[in-house]
Amino acid sequence: MPSNRSSERDAEFVDFVTAQRTALLRMARLLTAGDDASAEDLVQTTLTRLYVHWPRVRRAGNPVGYARTSLTHAFVDEQRRAYSRRETPTEQVFDSATLDGDHDLAHTVLAALATLAPRQRAVVVLRHFLDLDVAETARMLGCTTGTVKSQNAKALANLRAVLEPAITVTASNREPA
Repeated sequence: MPSNRSSERDAEFVDFVTAQRTALLRMARLLTAGDDASAEDLVQTTLTRLYVHWPRVRRAGNPVGYARTSLTHAFVDEQRRAYSRRETPTEQVFDSATLDGDHDLAHTVLAALATLAPRQRAVVVLRHFLDLDVAETARMLGCTTGTVKSQNAKALANLRAVLEPAITVTASNREPA
C-alpha cells in the first residue's frame, strides 16, 4: 500500500503536469521545428525525468525552470544521437505568394527554424520565445554567454535570410485597395 508521502508527491506532480504540460509542449514544438511527434516524445522524456527526480526538483524551488532546462537538455541530447544526424533535402522554396494567413506563416516560421542547427534553435527558442536573458540561456545550455550571443546572431541571420522572401511586407500590402 502506497505511503501518504508518495501519494502527496504524486498529487503534487500531477498538479505540476496539469499546469505546465501545454507550455512545455509548445516549447518542445518550437525546438523540434513543428515536429509534433518529436515534441511529444521530448515532453514525455522530460516528464519522466522530472517524476523520477521530483524531490530534487521541489527542493530546487523552481520546477518550471527545472523542467525547461531538462527539456532543453533532452532536445540537445536527442540531436546528438547518430541516427538524428541526417540531412533531409527539400525542394521547398518560400514564396510570399503562397502564404495564406497565420497558419501558413506559422508553418513558414517552423520550417525556417528547422534550417537551424539544434543548438542555434535552442538559443532562439530560449531567448526569443521564452524571453530568457543571455545569462539564463547560457546556464540552461551549459555554455558561456559569448556562445549564446554568437549562436543567436548566426541563427537570426540565417532566419532573416530564409524568411525575408516569405514575410517581407510590401507597400502594396499595407495600403488599402
